[in-house]
Amino acid sequence: MKSTFWRFSYTVLTTFCLLGLTGASDVDGKNQDVELRIGIVQRFGENEQLKLQLEPTSGDRLQLRFTADNQQKTLVTQNPVKLETVMEALPQPELAEVVVLGTYRTFETAEDSAENWRSQGIKVEIAQPGNWQVWAKRDIYNTPLLRRLLFQGVQASGKKMAYIDTKILKEVARVSWEVNGKRYNPNELTISTDKNLIRVRRGEKLENNRLYPGRMTLQPNAYRTYTLVNEVPLESYLRGVVPHEIGTTAPAAAVEAQAIIARTYALRNLRRFETDNYQLCADTHCQVYYGWSGTAPSTDKAIAATRGMVLTYNNQLVDALYSSTTGGVTAYFSDVWNGEDRPYLRPVVDAATNFWDLSQKSLADETNFRKFINSSEGFNESAWNTFRWNRETPIADINQLLQRFLKIKNSPYAKFNTVEAMSVIKRSRSGRILELAVKTDIGTFILEKDEIRSAFAAPRSTLFYIEALNKGTPDLWGYAFIGGGLGHGVGLSQTGAQNLAKLGWSNSQILQFYYPDTHLKSLNNDIKFN
Repeated sequence: MKSTFWRFSYTVLTTFCLLGLTGASDVDGKNQDVELRIGIVQRFGENEQLKLQLEPTSGDRLQLRFTADNQQKTLVTQNPVKLETVMEALPQPELAEVVVLGTYRTFETAEDSAENWRSQGIKVEIAQPGNWQVWAKRDIYNTPLLRRLLFQGVQASGKKMAYIDTKILKEVARVSWEVNGKRYNPNELTISTDKNLIRVRRGEKLENNRLYPGRMTLQPNAYRTYTLVNEVPLESYLRGVVPHEIGTTAPAAAVEAQAIIARTYALRNLRRFETDNYQLCADTHCQVYYGWSGTAPSTDKAIAATRGMVLTYNNQLVDALYSSTTGGVTAYFSDVWNGEDRPYLRPVVDAATNFWDLSQKSLADETNFRKFINSSEGFNESAWNTFRWNRETPIADINQLLQRFLKIKNSPYAKFNTVEAMSVIKRSRSGRILELAVKTDIGTFILEKDEIRSAFAAPRSTLFYIEALNKGTPDLWGYAFIGGGLGHGVGLSQTGAQNLAKLGWSNSQILQFYYPDTHLKSLNNDIKFN
């Protein structure tokens, strides 16, 4: 992982050098933009009913470039082009097989797992066919024999969650589209316009309608489907992120802080979809990106005011994690994911005035935690509807959700019939649940960290406690999940940042509060990416 990623980082940094990015004094718009590759439709062809339509804006035209009959071709049209997928029969069945070494909720946990496998000498890659997964690298373990030898070794080492995903394909999805009465079905397609604007309609009835800047590529991915990739300059990309992440009515300082961390986050995470030959997705697994649909003067102004500005620690881009609502306290990186802690990601009471001393009243203590979570006044997020929550869930629903989660992970406990009891057995200093024990009719297992949010519908974060409910009957009816926050709670709270901005805090003060000991800099060639 390290050698591969450093080569990748070197390539990105070389690109910045070629683009002529300058030093910390150049926040005045002289910085040239960096082009990103964003997967805006990730698995086109998975659902045959889903259609895409590409359109030029008024007075413009689409330029379509592709290869046909071993020749490069270009078509130009002012009309919409509808992309459809059809299932094409293969001349003979094909084996599609991969060794899945683990399935995870988040990229962060998958990346830590991948690093552990690499330390054992196993070549791996990170994929996202739905959930994040770590695969044995396909171009290394490229025969059934090699895959089975690897799998036997993994099983012998006690890694029971690994499995071989085998499919015999008799047909595959192919893209089909028509221009001027003639139908085409190339495997890759590049789309551009004179104005660098492309409208994308998506859905069974093309009901989703968004405008994107830049160019597009429709390309195959690792799952025998296609990805529509938007090639877009960084600052143009931010115009489609910031209004959808923090809103258009947030105070200016909060929006500026959001713009800075969104820029930092994007550049720090360019490796996420290396397996599929693009860099970032357009949903909450990365950052929400809707193109230029929903841009606003307030967010455009904040992006322009902070152009090229990033957050750093020891001259390295920070892991600029953020969430909607912390629930009153931020968390260590390791409270939520496996992997090394970042010095600037640590518990901070999310209040303008620190009235709870974590060094004296650690939230790892259950009594302290319950007192904290039942407090609601004085926090930055106190008025927000996800700051505190209480949800009761019947045991039948808990069983169903937990079984589905365990089945996805290939856990032997997926065959349980009913949950008999649950208990929190370990918390972090920030109050996040590190280990939750689940007793079932076939045994007891432990859920850890961010797994917990995948396993149940009720918790909106891992900052909660549970109470068994009988509802007046002798049997277990279900559980109440009582907690706070929405999301992982690491780094900046978008809600808290808005409150601090209303109190007069600047963007730099807000960022220092949520990412202690960091520095705000203009992007330059000396800043390391990871």
